[in-house]
Amino acid sequence: MTSDNSENNPVDPETGAQGEAGGGGRPPLDSEDTGVVQEAEAIVEEATLADQLAERTADLQSLQAQFMNYKRRVDRDKQVDIANAKASVVGVLVPILDDLDRARAHGDLEEGPLRALADKLNTTLTGLGLSEFGAVGDAFDPELHEAVQHEGEGADPVLSVVMRKGYKFGDRVLRHAMVGVADRVGEQPADGSAGAEEESK
Repeated sequence: MTSDNSENNPVDPETGAQGEAGGGGRPPLDSEDTGVVQEAEAIVEEATLADQLAERTADLQSLQAQFMNYKRRVDRDKQVDIANAKASVVGVLVPILDDLDRARAHGDLEEGPLRALADKLNTTLTGLGLSEFGAVGDAFDPELHEAVQHEGEGADPVLSVVMRKGYKFGDRVLRHAMVGVADRVGEQPADGSAGAEEESK
């Protein structure tokens, strides 16, 4: 019995210790096996760090995109606020332009300091983006013109009289033009049918 046990569990010549019965013990790792284990652990740790780096990079890119969107929105809102402020100031000055137009119609702006003031005001407001519209002969546009009188059938309406100019600031309508509307006269149809009828006669 004893000799069989000794054969199954040989004694380590260096330590003098006898191995575990039944062969259940794991042999000690040599230097090569230890190196492989350490290399595998290093690979796992490197992969974990790479995953963490990728996650942090994605978070940073997301925050950067959110910040850029916020900055663009703030800049856009700022430009809108500036345009609204300019339009508000220019809108207050429109009645003064009406007074100057009436003075010009009466010949009060032919010469003198009032003419110079009127010209400077018009130049400044035009430079800021103010433009007037509404002249006799222009096609009627309900988005720009407020018709208070109408003559004809309305087939091809044009402005027959302008009672008050309209003003735009950029693309924004500050005030609609108050106009009278009449049918266009003296215009041939675009297809030239009227001319063909005259030639046939």
